[in-house]
Amino acid sequence: MPICIASGADQMRRAAVQLRVALGLTGAQAPIRLQQPEIRGPAVTLQLAPQRFRPQGYALRVTRSGVEATAGDAAGLWYAVQTFAQLAHGKRTIPCVDIKDEPDFPVRGVMLDISRDKVPTMRTLYRLIDWFASLKINQLQLYTEHTFAYRKHRTVWKNASPMTPEEVRALDAYCRERFIELVPNQNCFGHMERWLKHRRYAPLAETTGPWRDPWGKMRNVRATLNPLDPRSIRLVESLLDELLPNFSSRMVNVGCDETWELGQGRSAAACRRRGVGRVYLDFVMKVHDAVRGRGRRMQFWADIIHQHLDLIAELPRDVIPLEWGYEADHPFDEHCAALRRAGLEFYVCPGTSSWCSFAGRIDNALSNLRSAAEAGRRHRAAGYLITDWGDGGHRQYLPASYIPFAYGAAVSWCAKSNAGIDVLEAARPAFDDPKGKITRIWFELGHFYKFLPPPIRNQSRLFRCMQADIDELLDANRAGDDPLGESQADVLMALIQRMSEYGRTLFASPRNSREADTVSLELTATMHAMIDACARMLAVLDHRRTGVEWPRWDRLAHWTRKTMKWHRDSWLRRNRPGGLVDSLGHYERNLREYERLAGGDRTTRRTTQTSERIW
Repeated sequence: MPICIASGADQMRRAAVQLRVALGLTGAQAPIRLQQPEIRGPAVTLQLAPQRFRPQGYALRVTRSGVEATAGDAAGLWYAVQTFAQLAHGKRTIPCVDIKDEPDFPVRGVMLDISRDKVPTMRTLYRLIDWFASLKINQLQLYTEHTFAYRKHRTVWKNASPMTPEEVRALDAYCRERFIELVPNQNCFGHMERWLKHRRYAPLAETTGPWRDPWGKMRNVRATLNPLDPRSIRLVESLLDELLPNFSSRMVNVGCDETWELGQGRSAAACRRRGVGRVYLDFVMKVHDAVRGRGRRMQFWADIIHQHLDLIAELPRDVIPLEWGYEADHPFDEHCAALRRAGLEFYVCPGTSSWCSFAGRIDNALSNLRSAAEAGRRHRAAGYLITDWGDGGHRQYLPASYIPFAYGAAVSWCAKSNAGIDVLEAARPAFDDPKGKITRIWFELGHFYKFLPPPIRNQSRLFRCMQADIDELLDANRAGDDPLGESQADVLMALIQRMSEYGRTLFASPRNSREADTVSLELTATMHAMIDACARMLAVLDHRRTGVEWPRWDRLAHWTRKTMKWHRDSWLRRNRPGGLVDSLGHYERNLREYERLAGGDRTTRRTTQTSERIW
């Protein structure tokens, strides 16, 4: 069955090659030919008909006599081929269908955090791009704070295994071939702690001492540029000058989110006189001028501007606010309406809910992704960007985000049709899991956070317990939020037992590829970390009940050392070594706590503790 294309254009040929791969899965031989009138018999035809379709729209018809894909542009033809590949995946025969389709959102993107603390290898990024392309994703952003190899700023990235200019250019070309726009993403205002901790950049910080965050906690980390210092905008301009030439995209995401310190340091007098919102917007406008002067269009996170609604009308018409929120109840409707009234193009930006959780918060993620799609469609958002963060040492692994990625891609294409899809089936190809057993375990682990109520925002209680200071956990009467309750001991034991059963299933499952082997390793490491957190909770609860020192802190230390080994091994399967020391540092802190509570005895005793015999 030949594949006939109407022209030899590169984009047409790429779609034809992709289609040939899909046909090959069914056993069909499919040579590619320029369309010729003498061809007889069953054939696959690819053709463009711009007058019949909106951008990215297509029609796909599969009959007994052949396959016909028609689209208004090359991107639409590519998406028709992806649909055909989904129909052909794992099948020897393909059903007859007649499909006409187009996306809800012109832009459907994914943002990966490569600054806290994982920088993926190029192999990992290429594989992700291939999968995202099959899901009809057409924009990718790599969130950077300090992980691009700026020629003039080596001090900041020298231990971070950064993306080099050559790697970015190669990635940009790889994305273009798959109809994905690689958009530069460099935070230019807040989240600059990796810069401001160095002596060279510290004078540009807003604060010089402690400051109070929105939740009342005192912090000492310098994280936001001083917007009044002319050197701050000069730094931003120097970053843009080095970064932007490596991208073909005419967009750039400059961040500017969570600038919490404003008004608590060097800009305090100006903020009292002019208002925090005005001081913030004035600097954002300087960044906008720098972006526009370099021939780009600016995206920025919309959280701060929503706190100063009177200033939204002053935003330039060419900026793209990114409306982000990661809980199921985030007010996308209200915020999108405000941006629409201001006449601005904007994206809705839900998240995978994988960060600060080990295994994710799956049902929260699916609700958040669906809510963003529905509100964005109602208010005619220009784009939909799925965000995947790495807060708290990026201790979750990539498969914890596979199901949310697949579901977000589906609802951003068409929320009405895809809101109820089988998410496990949609994500299964990413796990390389033909029987679906491992995919199911990841899905179920992503619901474990619900068994330790009440829920907390943006993280799970198991993760919170690992992050909290052990002395505060041991003090049952301390003020504030307590992540533990006496009734949770039985739940914790049940969770450990369930993970034990998962472990036996995992090791009984065959691994048929490098990816499947990596997913299994990451699943083991995830369960190890979750058991570590459960054991920590149980130790604290036991101490509270008895009022005496728990006698097995050294055993917890032994288990944490194992967790660290699994984390190190799993990390290096997909990621560069930079950032690993910082991530392991979170476990190191727990380890020092256990060693102190064990009386300084750093030896590890042989034990038959249940958790050490799990698998």
